[in-house]
Amino acid sequence: NEAGLGSAPIAHASANTDHPARQGSIAMLGTFIDTIIVCSITGLAIVSSGAWTSGAEGAPLSALAFSSTFGDFGNVIVAGGLAIFAFTTLLGWSLYSERCTQFLFGDRAVLPFRVIWVLAVPFGAVVSLNLVWALADIMNILMAIPNLIALLLLSPVVVRLSREFFDGRHPE
Repeated sequence: NEAGLGSAPIAHASANTDHPARQGSIAMLGTFIDTIIVCSITGLAIVSSGAWTSGAEGAPLSALAFSSTFGDFGNVIVAGGLAIFAFTTLLGWSLYSERCTQFLFGDRAVLPFRVIWVLAVPFGAVVSLNLVWALADIMNILMAIPNLIALLLLSPVVVRLSREFFDGRHPE
């Protein structure tokens, strides 16, 4: 999930809502589903199947765990989940990156950004996985640091708006 990175709020900021705390509640639901439900089910499948002792890592570990219960269909579940995850990640990060490019450089930069983005997709598919993860980690750190500072500075506003919303002092 993207909690704390400052990327998901780019999408949530475009929502049409009557109060920011309402949209914040919806945003928290995504984190709950991703972290608590999906990751917990995967972790429990790995532990309860005994796959964690196999030495496998990542997607092969998940596939081993699910296939130990569901047979070959377990591999289909993991492969389908990975395909959906990859596709939605490409779409989401494309939106986030395009909005940031537009904010920093104006509307004229959107088309060149899109060309670069489309070229980056096959590049990411052919370079080493370690390089892709290293670049992703570096970029996430560079995004998280200013966002964490902003969260600290804006926390009084968040507290005030949350109290206003949950105390019923908001428009319906």
